[in-house]
Amino acid sequence: MECVFCRIVAGELPVEALYQDDDVMAFRDINPLAPVHVLIIPKRHITSLAALADDDTTIIGHMVRVANQLARQEGVAEKGYRLVISSGEDGGQVVPHLHMHLLGGRRLSDRLC
Repeated sequence: MECVFCRIVAGELPVEALYQDDDVMAFRDINPLAPVHVLIIPKRHITSLAALADDDTTIIGHMVRVANQLARQEGVAEKGYRLVISSGEDGGQVVPHLHMHLLGGRRLSDRLC
């Protein structure tokens, strides 16, 4: 298995799960861009937003609900946070597995990530 996020889901690479259910998993980014930088991933391999099938779209809503819960848990919900999903190489996606970044804990620049 080459996908690093699939290896994390399979338990081959250890991470501290901040959230986990049958469909998604969340853990801290190893190269944080903010004091709070959490990745939310679907457990099933979906390459990117562009690769979502019609029956996959509910996973995005679930990922957002998990991100909101984690924002409260991490203490950034009140002051604000950013959710980012990059799609494809030109969109800045580094790992070819759909994932959402939850960023917070400081004032984020007006520029997008």
